[in-house]
Amino acid sequence: MSKSVTSANQQNDALFVLIKSLTKSEKRQFNLYVGRLDGNVDAKFFSLFKFLEKLKVYDEKVIIGSGIVSKQQLSNLKAHLYKQILISLRLNPAHKNVRIQIREQLDFATVLYQKGLYKQSLKLLDKAKNMALDNEEKNIAYEIVELEKVIETQYITRSLSNRADQLSVQAKELSQQNVIASKLSNLSLQLYSHLLQNGYVKNEEELRFIDKYFNDRMPKYEYQKLGFRERLWLNKAHLWHSFLIQDFLLSYKYARKCVDLFESSKLINLHPVFYLKSKNYLLEASFLVKNVTVFKQELNHFESEIDQKSIPMNTNTELLIFLYFYSNKLHLHFLEGSFEKGEYLVDVINNKIDKYKNRLDNHYVVLLYYKIACLYFGMGKNRECIAYLQKIIKSKNLSSAEDLQCFARILNLIAHYECGLDYDLERQFVDTYKFLLKMQNLQEVQKVFLESIRDLSDVFPHEIKNEFKKIHAKLKVFENHPYEKRAFLYLDILSWLESKIQNKPIALIIKEKTNQLGK
Repeated sequence: MSKSVTSANQQNDALFVLIKSLTKSEKRQFNLYVGRLDGNVDAKFFSLFKFLEKLKVYDEKVIIGSGIVSKQQLSNLKAHLYKQILISLRLNPAHKNVRIQIREQLDFATVLYQKGLYKQSLKLLDKAKNMALDNEEKNIAYEIVELEKVIETQYITRSLSNRADQLSVQAKELSQQNVIASKLSNLSLQLYSHLLQNGYVKNEEELRFIDKYFNDRMPKYEYQKLGFRERLWLNKAHLWHSFLIQDFLLSYKYARKCVDLFESSKLINLHPVFYLKSKNYLLEASFLVKNVTVFKQELNHFESEIDQKSIPMNTNTELLIFLYFYSNKLHLHFLEGSFEKGEYLVDVINNKIDKYKNRLDNHYVVLLYYKIACLYFGMGKNRECIAYLQKIIKSKNLSSAEDLQCFARILNLIAHYECGLDYDLERQFVDTYKFLLKMQNLQEVQKVFLESIRDLSDVFPHEIKNEFKKIHAKLKVFENHPYEKRAFLYLDILSWLESKIQNKPIALIIKEKTNQLGK
């Protein structure tokens, strides 16, 4: 079996990935869980667990060859083991979050109801409902009210004559709030998906489409009646809309609203994933508007939250903290032009990618590789830059990060030119041009730049500086263009050209620009 096929199997086998994600305490918990009944320790599923735990790469031939299980039984045994691990994890105190606790109470109440113990069931349901409402778990709260209504038809409480009316009103209110939250979360998700698939809007036609899409799907609401959850989804929908239309000041405004919402409601511990995403949006928006002061303040605050462990840590938040913190550490060096100071991050990031490879989406890996390539480009280490760009260019998954795929090829051309590897520039130009046309991503700024780079190979050395000035003049007009400016978000072509014209390192050009912004 080839290495690539083996790697794919390892990536796709859910049980193997789950086992490899377990912490030491979770493995210890599973051992205790399995040993709670006589006979389980010798059970086949536990033998399979111990074997897979030691296995470095998933290989079914090796598993069957161990004699633990036959080929015919393997699928069923794996399914059973998978279920047992999930039950063990559910019982682990570390995973006892509020939602699981509420669900547990609802399950207990359902059991009591089925036994005909209506009064006890209602008491548990009331407790669970209050917990759900306090923690903005309105979908579960609605389920609870619906069960309360069912029980009330069989057990009439005399103490509250208007009990039926109360439950009906509460069910209606929760239903309306859940509908609004669902519509807003759908809109937010669809806009985010569009951004991943297509990047920012490229022309008036796309702008009209996005605006219409956004406005047609925005539900009617009264802001004062919205709870935390509905307000969060509302802000996120506005956030993705503003990102798509490249209004980054507006993006900053709504990212700030998301973070402020968490800080004012004190619900960070209950929804740490949403909080981390909101922090990342705020940092990204600050980066895009080049507000260095705010960016550094927010990044320092984020780092102190991580150090002080004020954000709940689990395998999910651990992964997100890695992605968001280190991406933004790279962004800081891009803003300041301090590329060389950021080189230490490359080994750290690669080690983390290796650590989380079974759980990392390809889009995030490609994004990190592109940023590392930009770091090396800023340092003038163009061969290292090319090595990371090749990882992106050779990637088989083109279903997302199309913009990055396109700009990786453009940066690849520049890096080859900088290395003096311009003997094959014509072929690379044609390949890049064809790729951009295929992706329907060829903008005017890219077209002008690509043609100019190709023509440089025919320019005499003493004329090269004047040629760079001409290219710079052609591209400068696009710097603040509503749709063309996105090219400069991925690749600071203007600063590179200025470095060639002024005979200065690109890092120095960026530092000078940052200093000007700070004045």
